[in-house]
Amino acid sequence: MTAAPPPLTESDVTYALRAAGCVFAEDEARLLVRGAESPDHLAAMVARRVEGTPLELILGWTAFCGLRIETDPGVFVPRQRTEFLVARALDLMPERAVVVDLCCGTGAVGAALVHSRPDIELHASDIMPASFACASRNLSGLGTVYLGDLFAALPSSLRRRVDILVVNAPYVPTEAIGMLPPEARDFEPLVALDGGDDGLDFHRRIAAEASEWLAPGGSLLIETSVPQSPLTAALFSRAGLAARIEHSGELDATIVVASA
Repeated sequence: MTAAPPPLTESDVTYALRAAGCVFAEDEARLLVRGAESPDHLAAMVARRVEGTPLELILGWTAFCGLRIETDPGVFVPRQRTEFLVARALDLMPERAVVVDLCCGTGAVGAALVHSRPDIELHASDIMPASFACASRNLSGLGTVYLGDLFAALPSSLRRRVDILVVNAPYVPTEAIGMLPPEARDFEPLVALDGGDDGLDFHRRIAAEASEWLAPGGSLLIETSVPQSPLTAALFSRAGLAARIEHSGELDATIVVASA
């Protein structure tokens, strides 16, 4: 009878991940070992990671703004660069603000905002049922989540009442989807990535309606890229909002802030 192989050690896992090309092999190995329920479970998780499954989907969570955000298959995983969007929204947020997290995905942005500012009234929406379910768990007791297409998902009672509107809508140009890392291209839904021919389809739609929802003096903050940012800003300027571009070199993040 063949003896069972010995359980994987953290060093074994690190070696396997490094050989598979994982840049942060040591950190990932530590998380996998801590998250394993048994030696067999650890071996299965390592096999999935070596095959290319994103770490966040294997663990079932990701770290964002110091929080543990639950992740599900078929839901966009929040990126570290989006923490810049959160930081700037907090800088602009008045007391007892009405906040909307549009295209919320996991609900990570809204969760980070309400944990920093528990006085806010939080609303979030997404068009995908999987995202709605995931965000509903992450925002349970923190805010209200709606299922629907952009502003159509929101109750009409929010019109002209939104102090802070945060948006991380898809902005990858269609032809650039194939150049994304496999973890995004192969495991995240196309609808959460594809922004149309120039990546700005959703930005146009949001710019066309945003002023109907913002309160006087309210601000919209939307994530974009460096080359797209002048075009995104121009969309909101033409919609009658005062738009500016802000960038974080540390997080390699770019946003447009548009104020009523």
